Amino acid sequence: MGGQKPLRIDRAPAPTDDIRALIAELDRTLAELYPPEQRHGLVLDAIFQPHIRFFLARSEAGAVGCGGIALFSDFAEVKRMYVRPSARGQGVAQAVLARLETEAREAGCDVLRLETGESQQAAIRLYERAGFSRRTAFGDYATMPPAMIATSIFFEKRLG
Repeated sequence: MGGQKPLRIDRAPAPTDDIRALIAELDRTLAELYPPEQRHGLVLDAIFQPHIRFFLARSEAGAVGCGGIALFSDFAEVKRMYVRPSARGQGVAQAVLARLETEAREAGCDVLRLETGESQQAAIRLYERAGFSRRTAFGDYATMPPAMIATSIFFEKRLG
């Protein structure tokens, strides 16, 4: 990997201190950008439910990122994806997203969806580079009042 630190992405069956720290960082970041009604991330306990697979990315520097997928009957949804600022630009987000796509495929899903916020410009670029297309609100988001999803951007990718 040309001087990059080796990256491991392992499934996490339960919350760890590293995961708690990453989710807390993500929540603080989102709280600076969006009002509470426009933040749709799962709380920590909700991440570790049977229909969700959650992953922790580690390098020699320690825990550097995380992300999960929620599996539904007709699609999978990316949840709580985050990379620490110190690890950005090193391929961590791409590696986590690739792992989530693999998990979705292996679970029999051929559609991967996600919601992100308009202020997450780096994330938006990542998803577009990875082949995601913008779409309308889906699932529970589609029934939310417009004010709750005013800053949301929705994406979908066919995994085929």
